[in-house]
Amino acid sequence: MTATMVAAQEVRPQVLPTERLQANGVPIPALRADLRRIDGWGNARSVAAVWLWIVAMVGLAVWWDNPVGYAIAFVLMGPVYVRLAILMHEAAHRLLFSDKRLNDWVGTWLVAYPAWTPISFYRRAHFAHHREEFGPDEPDMDFYGGYPCTRRKLRQRLTRDAVGISGWKNFVNLVRAVRYPRARRVVLSILGVQAVLWTVSWAATGKIWIYPLLWWLPWMTQWRVLNRLRSIAEHGGLEASKDRRVTTHHVRQSWLPSFWLVPYNTGWHLAHHVDMGIPWRNLPRFHEELVQAGYVTVGLTYPSYRALWGALASA
Repeated sequence: MTATMVAAQEVRPQVLPTERLQANGVPIPALRADLRRIDGWGNARSVAAVWLWIVAMVGLAVWWDNPVGYAIAFVLMGPVYVRLAILMHEAAHRLLFSDKRLNDWVGTWLVAYPAWTPISFYRRAHFAHHREEFGPDEPDMDFYGGYPCTRRKLRQRLTRDAVGISGWKNFVNLVRAVRYPRARRVVLSILGVQAVLWTVSWAATGKIWIYPLLWWLPWMTQWRVLNRLRSIAEHGGLEASKDRRVTTHHVRQSWLPSFWLVPYNTGWHLAHHVDMGIPWRNLPRFHEELVQAGYVTVGLTYPSYRALWGALASA
């Protein structure tokens, strides 16, 4: 690991606690209760909107029946997988619905399994990530370590993602996990959901290749690139610390990354790590609390994702 991506001490002033924030940045109980309210109906609409997007894109591509249409649908499946991943992340934190059974059912069968993710295993690993970023149980060290790197090294990593090398390794590992009793039921459930998606798409379009082209292949390629770019923008090149500003980057948000890379307010990732119990809809409000307290400063903030990726590839 390298600590050179850690922001200088002068842009990380020690301003906590305040009247509204505790010493660790978590809001005082009255404010926290308000920020932790879950909008179940809004999240239900968000899940439905993703599936409507999928159906509409596939339907329009098949209706046009032109290589350009299929190419556009293929490209736009990348942001679909990003959205499913973020909604699954909310469900893993049990922030999708207040009812835990509903949260886990929707998060599993309508979000995680269609996106090839064993949410029960993800939840366990992700909570280890939150307990101590860059600690001994950090599950994503392979993503975050080795930065800043050279531009050539970052291009090599992204190329492996784009051509499916990383995706194939993940696919093979998932399928092989069926050999283990502890994972068998989950893996077979995921494969069963994929079989249903393939069957439905084939029956609805009359084209057997729609599923592998517009569902499996984007997961193998595009999703890998987008996931790496987002992950390193969150924690690349940082180090273990009780100060979340040392473990998590902050980037100024704009509409294009919000559509393509960090939907559902995912770009306010520093705020999420200060208090992981705040649902995505309330993260901008909580981020503003951190700004007003002087915890998040201009000097700490990257002006764009491109600027941050450039710094990560500046070795």
